[in-house]
Amino acid sequence: MTALVALVPGLPLASAALLMLFGGRLSRRAAGRLGVGSVGLAALCVGLGAKGWLAGGAREVVLWTWFAVGDLAPRVAFHIDGLSVVMMGVITGVGFLIHLYSLEFMGEDEGLARYFAAMNLFVAAMLVLVMADNLLLLYLGWEGVGMCSYLLIGHWYRDPANGAAARKAFLVTRVGDVLLALGLFLLYTQLGTLEIQPLQALARSEWAEGSMLPVLATALLLGGAVGKSAQLPLHSWLPDAMAGPTPVSALIHAATMVTAGVYLIARLYGLFELAPATLAVVAWLGLATALFAALCALAQRDIKRILAYSTLSQIGYMFLALGVGAYAGAVFHLVTHAFFKALLFLAAGAVTHCLHHEHDIFRMGGLARRLPVPFAAFLVGGAALAALPLTAGYASKDAILLATWASGSSGALLWLGALAGAALTSVYTSRLIFVAFFGDARTTPDRRPGWRMALPLVVLGVASLLGGALVLPLDGVLPAMAHPDVPGAIIFITVAVPLLGVALAYALFLGGQLSVERYTGSRRGLALAGFLQRGWGFDALQDRLLVQPYHRLAAALRGEPVDRAVAAVVAVNGLAHRALTRLQSGELRWYARLSAIGLLLLLALGLRGSP
Repeated sequence: MTALVALVPGLPLASAALLMLFGGRLSRRAAGRLGVGSVGLAALCVGLGAKGWLAGGAREVVLWTWFAVGDLAPRVAFHIDGLSVVMMGVITGVGFLIHLYSLEFMGEDEGLARYFAAMNLFVAAMLVLVMADNLLLLYLGWEGVGMCSYLLIGHWYRDPANGAAARKAFLVTRVGDVLLALGLFLLYTQLGTLEIQPLQALARSEWAEGSMLPVLATALLLGGAVGKSAQLPLHSWLPDAMAGPTPVSALIHAATMVTAGVYLIARLYGLFELAPATLAVVAWLGLATALFAALCALAQRDIKRILAYSTLSQIGYMFLALGVGAYAGAVFHLVTHAFFKALLFLAAGAVTHCLHHEHDIFRMGGLARRLPVPFAAFLVGGAALAALPLTAGYASKDAILLATWASGSSGALLWLGALAGAALTSVYTSRLIFVAFFGDARTTPDRRPGWRMALPLVVLGVASLLGGALVLPLDGVLPAMAHPDVPGAIIFITVAVPLLGVALAYALFLGGQLSVERYTGSRRGLALAGFLQRGWGFDALQDRLLVQPYHRLAAALRGEPVDRAVAAVVAVNGLAHRALTRLQSGELRWYARLSAIGLLLLLALGLRGSP
């Protein structure tokens, strides 16, 4: 068992190392096979081992002791239970399909080996994150996925905009990472351990529910989750991260990395249950992000930015579920979201790949017949995203909405907000499909996707339809999903609202029964559309409050004495370098003279120390 568990993160990690060291000497085909094959083998290991791993309940797989400093001796060890196996399956299964898709999408890229090295390193880091049995090892994976995100968003580094997007993602998520690190310091100093299971048991025995320490610790952990999962106000990096290749968007910013915060809270639910105030913040923050992002998506024109804001919104639903105590519901939506959002991103990549890299949906049109496979993928993925009946998205989101309704005194208000978000989701998803795939053709495709693009779309399409029937092995790991006694009217409204959203979008963007220009053509309408398209001005606000003052401070301190001290160190090293280079004259007589002088000095030192 130990060997099989170790192979899951070990295979993509070894592949990443080989591609980094020897990628320049490998052919494109060899680099692609190494990158895709390692993740495929890791997925096979998960598939072969899952049943046996789960048969005996939760278990620890210890590889070695990482280091020992005083009482702190964290291990490189993995905690295998239903939650970690679910996450391992999503990461390797969806990851393999995205890697396979990349062979065609990135086939002509000059940095293919570099791309697969970063992708495989990301997969390995994400696996370490979800398999870790202690928070320090989890933090190693946490920082690893952040670094790989920077590398992959900026993969096409020759475009300055891509480099700026990568730096923005790295810096904004670092804010949350610092808060998470502070939370780990607090937990270790107060409880004396960072092992996840013992830590939660100690917290329950030593801390009173609602007391200051659990509230402060969970608030710091929530800060880390907010940064990595792109929730308000640390969300602004995600839409700009669409500058990276589309498979990167599918893997990191839809199916895996942005769900790390959801996983963290679910894994530490025993700790968060001691802080009801923090859980309330989680719920309301998730709802606010879901509504904010859904409104922004309504006004976007770029096909990938629409999906990026959709990701923000769906992660918000997961946070809402966590906040109301529906931990298993949050993980269920995490899984179905990985299916249909990866499907939508890959379908969007197929469209832009075949459409001269056009991203504006209002320059597309009429693609339903010209690109039938991406169209079918968008129909299935869009239906799941909008939570239409008989899709995986309906099963998971409906469970969240019903759990929210029954969650307590504020449940009805949270449910109303979540229902409004569901309606907006249905409208902007239908708008994307109606505008891009119906109506008059504005851009003619120059190719059709090959089998390496089409096969992942088919597999993910089936998963997006049938994934709602999955029974996740979360019993005994997370609190069981409650089946609240909800009035029939509430169930009917929950089902009907997304359907009404589709009907409204049809009337506005395809059927012509309602005029969009009537609402957006006025001065106020244009101003509102611009406001939503700019993400409510969060970027401008952060630039004015944080970025510009920092640049002014750096400029003001450029000539400070500390800079002169650093320059002096550089100058001294330069002088020493020039003096040493003069010794290398290339003249044999000079070398012999130096050797003789050195020998005499050694003899003199030796004779001086003798009696």
